[in-house]
Amino acid sequence: MRNNGLIMLKLGGSVITVKDKALTPNTSAIRRLAEEIASSQVSPLIIVHGGGSFGHPLAAKYHIVEGFMDKSQLEGFSRTHNAMMALNMLVVEALVGEGLPAFSIAPSSLIITRRGRIQYIHKDPLAVALKLGFIPVLYGDAVLDYELGFTILSGDQILSKLAIELNANRIIIGVDVDGLYTADPKISPEAQLITYLTIDRLESLMSMLGGSRSIDVTGGMLGKIRELKVPVMNGIEVLIVNALKPNNIYRALRGEEVVGTRIIRG
Repeated sequence: MRNNGLIMLKLGGSVITVKDKALTPNTSAIRRLAEEIASSQVSPLIIVHGGGSFGHPLAAKYHIVEGFMDKSQLEGFSRTHNAMMALNMLVVEALVGEGLPAFSIAPSSLIITRRGRIQYIHKDPLAVALKLGFIPVLYGDAVLDYELGFTILSGDQILSKLAIELNANRIIIGVDVDGLYTADPKISPEAQLITYLTIDRLESLMSMLGGSRSIDVTGGMLGKIRELKVPVMNGIEVLIVNALKPNNIYRALRGEEVVGTRIIRG
């Protein structure tokens, strides 16, 4: 039973930050996306955003994803978490500025992992927030881990897990390219956009996809596809679009025609 049309929206770190400049937000994109989300008037909605230049460089510097090795990493964990909260505040402030009831929720307060995979998630606060009409806004975060001590939890894993736990209707992924391609469109002129995928074709595509070109401790596009596989198998439709192109997120939220990659169970 789907949750009254619940939409899960992912805003990629490569969209809302200048990914090759540390701690640099893409302010114009954040504001425009907030306007598009407000204009779409969709509800219920959960937003999850990536880290981009706020989270990934710090996490890589301190080897947070590898887990606790020595106490020098504790400062790095704190810096990574604080950087992500700062980015989250920028996103939430933009949404509230458009009159939306955006509600920041720290994943590290709800989730604990085991070897990097979500082991426990306290979803009641999210369910209550949605019932009241809030728009929860979560993000990729530095979290505690039963075996590693701590690690990095990607926004994509959070998105996929919540989509299943809360019976979402659709997942929309906003990235910095038009969707999934036969090759990396940023370096290969022969790359062709894949507009439609079933789960069977998704499996074969995974072998062709690589990681992100910028520092990305969560696996780049291949990581996204791995996380999306389970929701798709559970009947949740996924749409990947270019969130840097004006009105794409608006159209996707409204269910209108938009250039991108649609993934279904088949």
